[in-house]
Amino acid sequence: MLQRAQEMAEQLVAWRREFHMYPELGFQEVRTAGRVAEILQGLGYRVRTGVGRTGVVAERGEGHPVVAVRADMDALPIQEENNVPYASQHPGVMHACGHDAHTAMVLGVAALLAREAFPGTLRLIFQPSEEADDESGRSGAPRMVEDGAMEGVDYVLATHVDATRPVGEITVSAGPGSAGVDTFYITLLGRGGHAAAPHEVIDPIYLAGHVILALHGIVSRRLRPADPVLISIGSIHGGQTHNVIPEKVELSGTIRYLDPEVQKQIHTEVERALGVARALGGDYRLRIDVGCPPMQCDAAVVEVVRQVVTDLLGPGHLPTARLEMGAEDLAVFLDLAPGAMFGLGCRIEDDPRHAHHPRFDIDERCLPIGTAILAEAALRLLRQPPEKGDDRGTA
Repeated sequence: MLQRAQEMAEQLVAWRREFHMYPELGFQEVRTAGRVAEILQGLGYRVRTGVGRTGVVAERGEGHPVVAVRADMDALPIQEENNVPYASQHPGVMHACGHDAHTAMVLGVAALLAREAFPGTLRLIFQPSEEADDESGRSGAPRMVEDGAMEGVDYVLATHVDATRPVGEITVSAGPGSAGVDTFYITLLGRGGHAAAPHEVIDPIYLAGHVILALHGIVSRRLRPADPVLISIGSIHGGQTHNVIPEKVELSGTIRYLDPEVQKQIHTEVERALGVARALGGDYRLRIDVGCPPMQCDAAVVEVVRQVVTDLLGPGHLPTARLEMGAEDLAVFLDLAPGAMFGLGCRIEDDPRHAHHPRFDIDERCLPIGTAILAEAALRLLRQPPEKGDDRGTA
């Protein structure tokens, strides 16, 4: 399978660069989805478009097991700074997280398995908007679930490029593979006035200083030190000019966690921290939007992926995975069927260009490797599915 994938490396690179040149934001992937559907139809797949708004689902085969291979298609609102022939042609929009590569690799899986004989059904899911939510606070994965993309699925596979590791290194482990994520929005309410008369106002900027310290103290002083969790404030807005104390200050930030019980505690502690504003004479409004849950990788599927990596690449290509607190809405799919996502090393020499950076890029030699692992793992799950037990998420 690896040899066959390497033979189509030129095509994989061409697909990836095409998607990179014409990036589209979440739920706007019209061109991308159209091109994906065109390629899949040309390969003989049954194709459904408009799934989860702009997603694509393609199938080959009949009956069970049903093995889904997922790619995300959306880009980010970032101005690309790479000086390459395939740089983004859409100002202010860039594939800075590798979803162009994911889309190309799953198209590669479609090509590799188009003429393979296997029992069951291969389902390819091209998902919109992994990076962003719609007006209802929902990303692409739950929207696709609502449109039936996961109906009958027995196993799920996916990959994500990893610019911190060199080409040929693969990371995958059972249990939590990414954090759950919630978003909070805070409005601190004071009473504005002239900056020369602070005694006559209730300064929301002063309130914000105390609230920020209280929020940052939750992890270190209110939660168990062993709990993987973080609270980060990403934006703060207040005031218009230097000599006027404003009426309000607005903050927003992110909560990351692995344990649902800890998630509940954090919500309580955020509310408690905001009590500082009232103690100092002001008030607050709080909204917490609950996002995707932690991504739980299934032990049996992880073992299939690990064996595939060893068989295709040889021993020594599976370093220990580091648990990161990034979020991944593949978690929504993995709540419905056992599956796994593996990290695919793509670092360019000694220049790691981290995701969400305007100079993010990949070493394209990773593309045949990721394609082959996904295709071979899907075939093994179709031909000899592991027994489903009660050990999801255990090593």
